[in-house]
Amino acid sequence: MQGGAQKDSRRFFGGRRASGPRRPQSRRKSERARSEFDQRVVDVRRVTRVVAGGRRFNFSVALVIGDRKGSVGVGIGKASDTTLAIEKATKSAKKSMIKIKLNKNMSIPHDVSAKFSSVQISIMPAPAKGLVAGSSVRVVLELAGVRDVTAKILSRSKNKLNNARAAVKALKTFEVKQSK
Repeated sequence: MQGGAQKDSRRFFGGRRASGPRRPQSRRKSERARSEFDQRVVDVRRVTRVVAGGRRFNFSVALVIGDRKGSVGVGIGKASDTTLAIEKATKSAKKSMIKIKLNKNMSIPHDVSAKFSSVQISIMPAPAKGLVAGSSVRVVLELAGVRDVTAKILSRSKNKLNNARAAVKALKTFEVKQSK
């Protein structure tokens, strides 16, 4: 819009926008802002089902949530819409959440390795090196709050969900036992 046209529209609508008064933000956005966990989507898949009328699409979302203080979880959600799938994955991740004990440097006390499905992973403490990891393993370690470690995926698997689950399985060795 040019300067003159903008002044004309303000005069015509009484200084307000043409769409009316501002509406408050939706509740969903404010709920997300208050969440104590950070979340990162690891993988989104579009799955196609062929029916008589044509193709039907569903979405599968894998995500990792964590508080960067030792809690981390991996979840998967499936729905006809990505936002619904993300909500389901968040619920799933909260259910599978673990709390790990980190040392004073926010690192792990010793080497650990784990195998989940076809994925083999090794995580080693590396003082003053920062977080050296790739793929979804890095996301899991970041959201868990782990620093100064080196992680290596020893298998050839490219499956991001299984890589993340293997990282969580490796971190489970440092899990804090909760008394009930």
